[in-house]
Order: sequence, then structure tokens, then C-alpha cells
Amino acid sequence: LTIIIVDYTNGFLSSFQLPKHVKVTPAEYFSPNSNPGYDSTSSLQMASSPLTNDEAALAFWVVAFASSHIGMSATRSFIISTLGDMASSLDLVGREEWKLPDWWPGDSSGGDRLFPDADTAGRQIYRAGYTAVSFVTLGSAFAAYLTASSGASADVSVNTLGFVDDMGSDARFLYSAYMGTAALSFGASIASLFNASPLGLMPNFETQSSLSSSGDKQLLPDSPGDTLGGIRRDDSLKFTARGLTRITRHPLILPVVPWGIATSYLAGNRLCDYVLFGGLAMYAVAGCFAQDLRVIREEGSVGTVFKPTDSAEEGQQLSGFFQVTSFLPFGAVLDGRQKLGDVAEELPWLEFIVGTSLGWLLEKRILQSLHELTA
Repeated sequence: LTIIIVDYTNGFLSSFQLPKHVKVTPAEYFSPNSNPGYDSTSSLQMASSPLTNDEAALAFWVVAFASSHIGMSATRSFIISTLGDMASSLDLVGREEWKLPDWWPGDSSGGDRLFPDADTAGRQIYRAGYTAVSFVTLGSAFAAYLTASSGASADVSVNTLGFVDDMGSDARFLYSAYMGTAALSFGASIASLFNASPLGLMPNFETQSSLSSSGDKQLLPDSPGDTLGGIRRDDSLKFTARGLTRITRHPLILPVVPWGIATSYLAGNRLCDYVLFGGLAMYAVAGCFAQDLRVIREEGSVGTVFKPTDSAEEGQQLSGFFQVTSFLPFGAVLDGRQKLGDVAEELPWLEFIVGTSLGWLLEKRILQSLHELTA
């Protein structure tokens, strides 16, 4: 019998084992009368393992990463407006000499200029800041994870070939199941890059001749120069649910949830593994839910929709997309708002299959790298 005690006051996770031949209740075990050897103040009575400084630092940086991203997204409109005003005051807006390459797939609003107006300048600077915050917080979390995991013994040991050491039948099944989950998660996220949602930051690229929502051919707005392969950017096409967005309105981020759970086990099944990878899974759920709340409350920009309250058309398109899609995968299919046949017909199968195969290789490489860095 193994008994686990959590001391929330002191941050201890304690456990002890009773011999198989001893049959007592937990109350009897902790009673000084029935157990004369028991000392409530002795740390020798139970094997206590407090949260180490490295694990605490890891938890701090994971929380910092998640909260900063959700916070920056929630206040994005204000930040972009402020940064745009600052760029204008510094005379950074409208400079003709600051241009994108001719082959770059620009959009109809910004043309080929880097900062054509204050709003675009604010968005560009915001993206740079968002990326910098990601690099600092997530990079610090990973550094803390490497330190914490180097001193912790792994329940699951993945060797440099990417396989579990001393793998029995049960371990082999779990390994295959978790590896398959991680690979499929990669496949879904990679496929979503070609089937983007308006609630995500991934832009939508189409060839010059593309199908409109009604199925008729339309010519997309001209973009600067002869773009690479005739590809143009048109984020308005994302408002039409198709393929992956018929399954969930968050096809890029929600796959982080099963990936985080699977990698927590594969990386070692330790507390530090669940703090990092499980923390990223929790962030994915919280971040996507926060996006949905902003759409429901009409609180401002989300994803690549920057002015839903200023543009009646864009606001209506976002609302229409939101109403026919679901947060939970296949939720809209189950309640009849979407049809499974349409999902199967429109799903980017090639990208998904290639992404899943690539995901298996990437997951093995990640596990091998973690093993090498913490060995």
C-alpha cells in the first residue's frame, strides 16, 4: 500500500510504503498509540521530495510564458494602437524606401511598403515584440527544464536511438501509443498551416485564381510585383469554414494538448516533464478559450482579424465563422452545424500525412536531444 500526502502549505509531495504483511488503516498508522515509532515532526518517517528550486524556476517561466501571451493577446488592440502612434511620432510611417522584396506575397492593404500606415506599423512592431517575449520566456523555461531534469531520475528512459530502454510489452504499447499521439498532433498542426483559421496568426495564401466562398472563380487583389509562384495573401478566405476549421476553430494550437501530454510521458514521466510539456498543453486550452471569449464579448482584435469592431463586414464575417464552428474538436459535427463528409472532402490530406510522418521523426529527434542534453 502506497500512501501519498500533499502538503500545500510547505509545497511537499510525500509518500511512504507499508510492508505487505502489515494491515493497518492510515489513521492507525498516524496514531502515536498504535505506532510508537511515529514522530509527526520527523522527516525520516516519510520520504519527502519538496519542489526543488529548479522546478520552481521552471514553473515560474512556464506561467510567465502563458500569462504574457494571453495578456498581450487580450490587450492587442491597445498595444498596436500605441505602437502605431509611437512609430508615427518617430517618422517611421510611410517611408517609400522601406519596402518588401518584389517576390514577397504582400496583401492589398499594406502593398509592398513595410510601414505604409500607423496601424500596419503597430502590427509589425507588435509581432516583433510578441516573438521576443516568446523567445525570452519559453527559452528560459527550457533552460530551467534542462537543469531540473538533469538531476531527476526518469521513469521512462529513451535512449539515443529513440526507443525505451528495457522495453516490455506494456511499455512498448505505451511508447507506441504516445508516439502516435505526438505524431498525429504534429500532423494536424502542420496541416493547419495550409488550412488556417481567422482566430490564428497564420496568414492565408492563395494562388492568383482562387475559389470564392460561393464556389465561383475570383481574382484576388493585386499584390506588389510578381510574387513567388503567383501566391497572394488573402486572409478574408479564412472566414469560410473548410477542412480542419470544420473540426475546430483552433486547428493550429489545440493539437498542442495531446502533444504535451504524450511528450510529458515520453520525456521521462517526471514532475519537471509535466510542468513544461503539460504546462504548454494547459496554456493551449486557456489561450484558445480566451480567444473565444474575446469574440463572444466583442472585445477587439483576435488572430488576423484586427478591427472587427471598426469594420462591420469583418465583424460579421468573424461572427459568422464563430457560429458555425466549435471549440472542441468535432463539436460542430456532432451538433449538426458541420457535416463529416465535408470535412473528409476538404481536409488537406497530403499535408496531414506528410506532417504526421514528419512529426514522428521530429518527436524522436526531440526525445533524443533531451536525452543527450540531460545525460
